[in-house]
This record gives sequence, structure tokens and C-alpha cells, in this order.
Amino acid sequence: MKFETFKAGAWKPRYQYKSFEPVTVDHAWIWEDATINTLLEAANRALGELNAFSLIVPDIDLFIEMHVVKEAQTSSRIEGTQTGIDEALMSEEQIQPEKRDDWREVRNYIEAVNTAIAELKNLPLSNRLLKQTHEILMRGVRGEHKQPGEFRTSQNWIGGSSLTDAVFIPPHPDGVPALMGDLEMFWHNEEIVVPHLIRLAISHYQFETIHPFLDGNGRIGRLMVPLYLVGHGLLAKPSLYLSDFFERNRASYYDALMRVRESNDLIHWVRFFLQGVAETATKGRDVFRQVLALRTDAEQAVLELGRRAVSGRKVLNLLYRKPVVTAADIARVLEISTPTANTLIREFEGVGLLKEITGQQRGRAYAFDRYLRLFVS
Repeated sequence: MKFETFKAGAWKPRYQYKSFEPVTVDHAWIWEDATINTLLEAANRALGELNAFSLIVPDIDLFIEMHVVKEAQTSSRIEGTQTGIDEALMSEEQIQPEKRDDWREVRNYIEAVNTAIAELKNLPLSNRLLKQTHEILMRGVRGEHKQPGEFRTSQNWIGGSSLTDAVFIPPHPDGVPALMGDLEMFWHNEEIVVPHLIRLAISHYQFETIHPFLDGNGRIGRLMVPLYLVGHGLLAKPSLYLSDFFERNRASYYDALMRVRESNDLIHWVRFFLQGVAETATKGRDVFRQVLALRTDAEQAVLELGRRAVSGRKVLNLLYRKPVVTAADIARVLEISTPTANTLIREFEGVGLLKEITGQQRGRAYAFDRYLRLFVS
């Protein structure tokens, strides 16, 4: 299939509405547009640099956890949740009751990402894996009654209040299994020569167009990106997430997807996607570089704690995984008394490594603010 002559699909009349039925994607793809080649080269180079950093940074999994939290918070924000990254790191009892529904959605996303990445060791990127991940995402939150873990068996729509005023109506549910089956084969078809990032660009468009679940399609479609990259060996660690790029360019993102459906303009979408990969990978590389610099400064500050330096290093490792903590958290992880934990907190405040964020006398929480800021800039 040639990008320049691509036909995205057709609108099929249904009872009182028309659904968009996309063409299948599991076949060879070619293009003449030279800009795509340049963008593909830049995206692959940036991705390689990011991967190199993820291989040389000591204890990289500590910092990957923050990437996952950032992704969960940003991807959920696109869907309308209002949980800040600091709140995402708190326990449920620390969250105001009116914010707990949003908080649970973000925490579900974190669990879904971590479980899916771990499952890649036993199960390739597949519809089965996406369904398992979707079930975790929907557990106990809005959408929990909308067939969690199963492809939809009824018609859904995007935008508007009903099928009659929808912005876009995905394919009829009868066609969803076959379309998703075709997409799964495309991920693993070794008989066609299509660069992985081109496959991924097409796959994200196709997934969002099929909209196979009744709810949660945006989050699963964005999560599919790191799952593909890790599953196919382009990244050793799940360190690239496009939600931040899509959120900052939200209007352009939705416009690029709709241009494919309405005008067959796949070239514009692929360009946009590759630009997002290059920009996000470069930003991720820079964050790793800043993390290494901060780590050097923080370890030097901990040395100034004297006889408490050994415990201080343990606290520091905890903060890389969990940058918002309470005295009880430190006491539990280090197996020390709460008064000793409070002493360590005061020491960390003194050297600028912790900052109290609640303004309360009871139930205080403290943030590793310099570290957090690296992921929200």
C-alpha cells in the first residue's frame, strides 16, 4: 500500500447513523514523501540515544518508575482527570475525598503499565495483553461496567452526546474482532519490510480508529506505544511515552487522526507521529542526563549528614521511587522508629532534598521537589 494513494475506509449506513469502516493494515507500505525518511531517521536516532542512556544509568528502574507515574498522570489528564503528579504519588487517605475517583484512575493506569510491561516477558504485544491491561485500567473506576477486558459488542462514538451528533463514529462492533486481529498480525508480520516506527504510527492510528473498547481507548492506545517498543527490542526499558506530546499538541493530534479518516492523509499523520517520537525521546534523554547530575548533587549532600549518611542513602533510594513520602513511609521501609524517621526528614530538609507540601501539623507529606520538577517541566 502506498501512502500517496491510500484510502482510509468508507462510511457505511446504519440505522440512523453511519459508521466508519477502516481498511485493514497488515500488508507492505511504501511512500515517496522524502520528509518521512528524514523524520524517520531523526526519530530512530533520538530513540537510540534514549535507549543508550537507559542502559548506562545505574539503578535505572528507580527512575523508570517516575516515567510511569508521569505517563499515568498525563495520559489520564487527557481524559479529564485532575490529579497532579505529586498527588499521584500519595496514598489514598492523603487525597481529598472529592479527588479520589480521579486518583484511582491514575493509580490504575500505573498498575496497568507495570503489569503489562512485566507480562511482555511471557506474552508478546497482542490483543490478549491489551485486554488484560484494559481490565486493570477499568477496575473500580468510571467505566468499570463497560465490558472491562473485552472488545465492545455495542456501538460507541467520539465527541457529541449521542450517535446523532457525534464527531466520529468508529466501525460497527461486528467488525471489531477481525480488524483487531488484522492489527495484531501487522505487529508481528515478518514477511513485510516496514520500519518499526512506521508500523507503530499506522498501528496507533488504526487502534484509535477502531476504538475497540467501550471506554479507555485513548489510554490503551497510548500505552500500546511503549509496549510495542519494548516488545520489539527498540527500547530495553519502557522510557518513552507520547502522552505528554499529544497533550501539549492536543488539537493537532486529533486533527491529524481525523485528516486520515476524512481526507486519506496518512502522510500528515505519520509525520506528526515521528516528530512526536523524536521530540519525546530527546526530552527523555535530557531528563536522564539531569537525573544523573541531580543524583551526584544529592549523594554529595547526603555525605554531609555524617553518621546518618548510611540511612540517608537508603532514604535517597526510596525518594527516587517515591518522591512524595511521610515519616511513616521512611520508618517502614528503613525499619526504624518514627522519631528517627522525623530526624532524617529534618536533615533532608536542611540540605534541600525534601520540602513539606501539605502545610499541616498532622499527616505531613514531603516531596523531593528538585527531582519531581524534572518530570513536570
